[in-house]
Amino acid sequence: MGKSLVTLVNPNLVHPPITPYALDILTTSLEADGFDVDVVDLTFRRDDWWTVLREYFASHTPMLVGVTVRNTDTIYAQQQRGFLGDHRAIIDEIKMHSAAPIIAGGVGFSSMPFALVDYFGIPFGVKGPGEGIIVGLANALWSGEPPDTVPGLLVNRGGGRVEMVVPQLGRRGRPLSSPLNTTTSYTRRSGEPWKVDNLRYYRGGGLGNILTKNGCAYSCAHCVEPDAKGTHFTRRAVECVVDEMEALTAQGVYDLHTTDSEFNLVIAHSKNVLREIIRRRDTDQSTPLHNLKLWIYAQPTPFDDELLDLLVRAGCAGINLAPDHVRDDVLDGWKVSGGGRRFYTFDDVRALCAKIAKVELPVMVEVLLGMPGETAVTMTEAVRRTLDLDVAVAGYSLGIRAFPYSPLGIRMAEQCAGRRALPGLQSDSAVEPIVLRPRAMCDSVVEYERQFAFDDDGRFRPVYFLSPDLPEDPATIASPNGRWVNSVQMLWDLVPASEYHRVMLPTLPGITEDDNNYADNPFLLKLIELGYTGAFWSHWPQRHEIMQGV
Repeated sequence: MGKSLVTLVNPNLVHPPITPYALDILTTSLEADGFDVDVVDLTFRRDDWWTVLREYFASHTPMLVGVTVRNTDTIYAQQQRGFLGDHRAIIDEIKMHSAAPIIAGGVGFSSMPFALVDYFGIPFGVKGPGEGIIVGLANALWSGEPPDTVPGLLVNRGGGRVEMVVPQLGRRGRPLSSPLNTTTSYTRRSGEPWKVDNLRYYRGGGLGNILTKNGCAYSCAHCVEPDAKGTHFTRRAVECVVDEMEALTAQGVYDLHTTDSEFNLVIAHSKNVLREIIRRRDTDQSTPLHNLKLWIYAQPTPFDDELLDLLVRAGCAGINLAPDHVRDDVLDGWKVSGGGRRFYTFDDVRALCAKIAKVELPVMVEVLLGMPGETAVTMTEAVRRTLDLDVAVAGYSLGIRAFPYSPLGIRMAEQCAGRRALPGLQSDSAVEPIVLRPRAMCDSVVEYERQFAFDDDGRFRPVYFLSPDLPEDPATIASPNGRWVNSVQMLWDLVPASEYHRVMLPTLPGITEDDNNYADNPFLLKLIELGYTGAFWSHWPQRHEIMQGV
């Protein structure tokens, strides 16, 4: 019997299911500090989640309830489906059955944490990695200390006022205490009651997950990760990472995808992780790491011959590469390091894809279209040049979600200045022009963040940006809910029919039966039904045969 019970709830109702890794991380730290931890997972009971909550809280009385919010919405311009309403309904149901205070966190939550503490009507929240903060809060509640003693904790003061308990900073401006546990392995389980069931998620979603480091020191205009996870790389102990891989593969979870911002951005650390995998495989014929299939996210640089060799020897199954575009003039102000410099060119992308093709590893390249400066000319060049790459799949997205603290979101708010609608700002659910206000013009942090997800009347209205220089009708660009139909159709026209099998394109009703959005994707659900595993893009070229049961 531990100090007290902490209950962690996964409210994610999207399928195919994605393992709630955060809850394993939180469970590890809470249990290490002497607390009992239950995980109430609603993903596999999405049609009667309220029954699960009522039955659980009828027989359990936790001291604290934690809720993880992985995504606020689909973050996909062509299907702007929101999840916050479902999450609030789940939180309201918890409140009906438990008097325990609620703390929320997660990557999606961390993109607008002050506004979501207010929206959910909960007393506490955490921005960024939360294991240290939730343990601190649990100890404060257990010992009767005020929560205001927990550095980094978000506290709801009521009336739209949410404040962060200021952490103590060291000489370089970094917190004296890390919110991360970097020195022990996270406990991963399968088949245990009231815990995350990693094997069930693998069988129901095709992938497990693994974290080698957290945070990101880069400043890409579209990205929320540096703000949500930290602006420097925090490396996990190599042995702990590989211990975790070994534990998962021993449970039958063979396909593991990295959850780092990008696996190779601290390349020396990445190589050390791979070397440890190889060492164990070479010295122990019984290790389950022989069954490991590793899938990674990567940037075009740094990526040398040694890294590629180590990936092959460690059991890498595929690489998701993010060149994002081919034009330097488009990328110069967007895809940059922390110092504002570009760190690769398209020549680097071409050379790397050719090198990977020689070792026969499948690659998917992801291209982000519709950012500022995108025109019909630049989009045409991006499609044609990336189709020339020797890769298994080329994926194209159009438009980007603007968040409060992404460099793009900050810039858009400054350009609107609370006075004018900026061409290119769009939301399918907008009923009036989208006019953002910079932080200095808002009365509170809550007000600033909220405008990126809700309109002034409280309706869910996520903010997207699509380049107004693309070939859209003036009426479409002028409308706050205009759909960039011409640009989507142009993308389909740019791709020869002979290439459709290996290309992911944005979709709108009436253009194609294909759908490359993750949430409740028919092809993904079919893959899971048939028992496929691995990154879903690796099966994309065979999708028509798979859907037909061939």
